[in-house]
Amino acid sequence: MNNIKHLASKTGKAIGDFKLISEGDKILVGLSGGKDSWTLLHVLYHLKKKAPVNFELHPVTINPGFNGFNTKLISEYLGKYLPDLDYITENTNISEMIDKYITPGKSICSFCSRLRRGVLYRIAIENNFNKIALGHHSDDFIETLLLNQFFNGRTKAMTPLLHADDGKNTVIRPLCYVNEETIINFIKTTDFPITKSKCPAKKSNLNRIKIKKLLSELSQEFTGIKSSILKSISNLDTRHLMDTRYWTDK
Repeated sequence: MNNIKHLASKTGKAIGDFKLISEGDKILVGLSGGKDSWTLLHVLYHLKKKAPVNFELHPVTINPGFNGFNTKLISEYLGKYLPDLDYITENTNISEMIDKYITPGKSICSFCSRLRRGVLYRIAIENNFNKIALGHHSDDFIETLLLNQFFNGRTKAMTPLLHADDGKNTVIRPLCYVNEETIINFIKTTDFPITKSKCPAKKSNLNRIKIKKLLSELSQEFTGIKSSILKSISNLDTRHLMDTRYWTDK
């Protein structure tokens, strides 16, 4: 597919830099049906053919139960183009749980994300999948960093590899070097059945929307600002911060 080589190069570098995939890995690939998860699945599938190590890919879709969310097109596409992959669809009552907690003007995206993640963790354990691949790209890393700094008073972003608190699951984010614009351009060259989000709380995440707008405006004036912010996540100078846990003279 067009642009797959560029995506594979960026993703392959991330896999190598952070040792995301090893021999014999059985990887659950979170497939929401959106542009990011489709890109993740296909670039990993492409890399799998040429990788020096053997690993398995197992796409999993979590159906949250939102009105209009349809997994049929996803399963049909996989059956036609990627029939060698074992596909799992998990129906849940996440939408009902959200209805109980949603309040006007308040985002519940993090709550919904935790619910989905919990289901993925359970499926991974039940099927002996030792890693969970998610489609977060570099813009997600940058936006999360700024959201935490602006609104939570923490210098915290995402990590390409995360050992979960349950001590059993490992989350990997192989698209950490790939920006959203690259994914959007790639998707335009494909016929993936993109599943549009039916989440009723999507537009309530106003802080993230504002951060995306701010970054867009800054990027128009300062070329490379996103790359610089992303680089800063892996280039810390703790001597010039105010976290006393890293002071050497206390």
